[in-house]
Amino acid sequence: MDEVLWAKLCEEVAAAAASTLGATRNVRIKSDQTPVTDADERSQAILMDALARLMPGIAVVSEEMAIRPSRLGDFFVLIDPLDGTKEFVAGSSEYTVNLAIVRDREPVAGIVAVPAAGLIYRGCVRHGAERLAMSACRGGRGLAAACPIRVRTPQRGGVVAAVSRSHLDAATVAFLDRLHIGDRIACGSALKFCRIAEGAADIYPRLAPTCEWDVAAGHALVAAAGGTVTLAHGDALRYGETAPDFRVPAFIAWGDRARVLDAVAPCANDAG
Repeated sequence: MDEVLWAKLCEEVAAAAASTLGATRNVRIKSDQTPVTDADERSQAILMDALARLMPGIAVVSEEMAIRPSRLGDFFVLIDPLDGTKEFVAGSSEYTVNLAIVRDREPVAGIVAVPAAGLIYRGCVRHGAERLAMSACRGGRGLAAACPIRVRTPQRGGVVAAVSRSHLDAATVAFLDRLHIGDRIACGSALKFCRIAEGAADIYPRLAPTCEWDVAAGHALVAAAGGTVTLAHGDALRYGETAPDFRVPAFIAWGDRARVLDAVAPCANDAG
């Protein structure tokens, strides 16, 4: 990806993230019975304006769009202007702003901003992943020097799972129990992908449905950091292939997959 465009996209995501910090938590319930707030809408407006300027003509799919594109082409953008709305409404700091660039149905670049922590995680597949601090100057667009991040190699008996704080389902719990992974970090939103990418956790299974905009940016980040994200049974997770309402049935994000399975042996065969 062009370095200037990449830098500008990161700055705009940082600005969208900064806009959520002072937003009110006025909650409305959408037709799908999920909440939306002023922060979701403010963040989306900033990102949509930025994409129109920086990547004119590109198809964009956002969680909060009233009408989503019917044709995406081979190159499009997925955004979640506020991932973890339930956490945000509850006053938690565990929410993110996500943007992914998808090419040929695979995420090739992803940005995950963590407003409350003042951090940006970004990754380009085959070019590495980084963590940066957001500056308070220039409307939240300033970014400090980047720190490279990478998935870790777990030790036997030391595998750590990242799990959803708000959406932990029975199938995911059973999967982790079969692998005897008892050390579990609970957190909201795309933060779980960040934990994998920076080497704080080794596996993040989500064996219940979610949406592409919840996953794509984190997928790119983990892949750029040396990990993998697949469907539950190991098949490739592809985006924009006309699944109803951009649904993802289930997925598993791995740091070093082979080493994780080796570290939880003899239960590895249960992982699929």
